[in-house]
Amino acid sequence: METVTSLDSSPALENEHLQETPESNNSVYTSFMKSHRCYDLIPTSSKLVVFDTSLQVKKAFFALVTNGVRAAPLWDSKKQSFVGMLTITDFINILHRYYKSALVQIYELEEHKIETWREVYLQDSFKPLVCISPNASLFDAVSSLIRNKIHRLPVIDPESGNTLYILTHKRILKFLKLFITEFPKPEFMSKSLEELQIGTYANIAVVRTTTPVYVALGIFVQHRVSALPVVDEKGRVVDIYSKFDVINLAAEKTYNNLDVSVTKALQHRVTLRHPAGPGAQRRRKALS
Repeated sequence: METVTSLDSSPALENEHLQETPESNNSVYTSFMKSHRCYDLIPTSSKLVVFDTSLQVKKAFFALVTNGVRAAPLWDSKKQSFVGMLTITDFINILHRYYKSALVQIYELEEHKIETWREVYLQDSFKPLVCISPNASLFDAVSSLIRNKIHRLPVIDPESGNTLYILTHKRILKFLKLFITEFPKPEFMSKSLEELQIGTYANIAVVRTTTPVYVALGIFVQHRVSALPVVDEKGRVVDIYSKFDVINLAAEKTYNNLDVSVTKALQHRVTLRHPAGPGAQRRRKALS
């Protein structure tokens, strides 16, 4: 759980002209990100769900499924401030920590409030919420995501204190794609992923088709990976079991039986569609 460290705007955004030279070509993406603000990425149509820390954990995860979102900022009414994020990773950690058997109800998931889970989860280490100003550069945002090893970065207005958007790697890449044809092509774009060593090429964590979901959750927790290749008896990849697939346990209300195989669990895979259609106004929903 990302539990408030704020990254303010850069002293000045660099509005550099991209010259087509070998030297500048290799830094074209850096220059682009330094010349655009986080605010530029915020869509006119988006949905933001906010949870009060007094909300029951179970209701919070059901709300993620219902609203088609993967994470939500946490608001502490006592402190009158945002104090963290609730993500699918938290759901995985709760299931892995408290699951005993299919015959025993997970009391902590059924009854605990978010604030109770935070007290348990953060008792050994406190990690302040990492956020960023809408006026900060994209370069600052990417640097923060990498440095803090997080996947979601709340964009918070420093004046009002309101969360405007949740910035992700995917959103940054989609924004970059809009302009990529206008860029000079860096040399490294002609190389393969393996040549650039992008990805994991050794000690890859996998699960078998017969692996119980509970074991898969343990691998997620231990290796801090986002997805696990599912291999058959011959070692061939037949599917992928991702962290996002775990939320199906909440959607199907089957989280009390984690002894089923990942293959069976994947048969219930659902796709969460973004509920906000074209032209919809930006929405903000608070649950408490």
